[in-house]
Amino acid sequence: MNTVAEVLVRANGKRLGATLSIPHEAQGIVLFAHGSGSSRHSPRNVYVARSLNTHAIATLLLDLLTDEEDEIDRRTAGLRFDIGLLSQRLSLATRWCRKQPETAKLRIGYFGASTGAGAALRAAATHSEVGAIVSRGGRPDLAGEALAQVTAPTLLIVGERDEAVLDLNRRAAAQLRARHEIAIVADATHLFEEPGALEQVASLAQNWFMRYLSAA
Repeated sequence: MNTVAEVLVRANGKRLGATLSIPHEAQGIVLFAHGSGSSRHSPRNVYVARSLNTHAIATLLLDLLTDEEDEIDRRTAGLRFDIGLLSQRLSLATRWCRKQPETAKLRIGYFGASTGAGAALRAAATHSEVGAIVSRGGRPDLAGEALAQVTAPTLLIVGERDEAVLDLNRRAAAQLRARHEIAIVADATHLFEEPGALEQVASLAQNWFMRYLSAA
């Protein structure tokens, strides 16, 4: 049974909304970094998070922007590609998890979607305790030079028909020095809306995190 709570994560004076779900005897915790124009309520990320919860992995679905910042971004699209800001917010959320009694001892993983994948990889480059990373239809290329500094095993999940993003993932993978794989979901487009596509994403992510976050 999961313990689910709506929490506020403090980040340099800002308060970020988050949903924390901790299953019984959790083996690790995965922090979610959503994509551009999205939030912690992304139905695709919520689906993957629930799948992880059923396999004893805790999750933190996090808003990377405050309500005020989100309103500005919806008008200007000026913050969704600020990878420096988003990765900093994820880093602060990582430290927050380390201070909470329920999550302090859990191994940490990152799940990044779209631009959130770039933020996750850049944040992971400064946190050696991050044990695994999964990107869904992500933009790992946005992590830039930080890619070469990532040490966590990284899985890049891309839809077969998301050709432009697939090319960007292949180029980013060439810069990763950490163990990594590219998983291509057949016939899927960017949002994995095709029948069975999101289920494949959840299964791939679940297996990756169980492999690298479960207590050994």
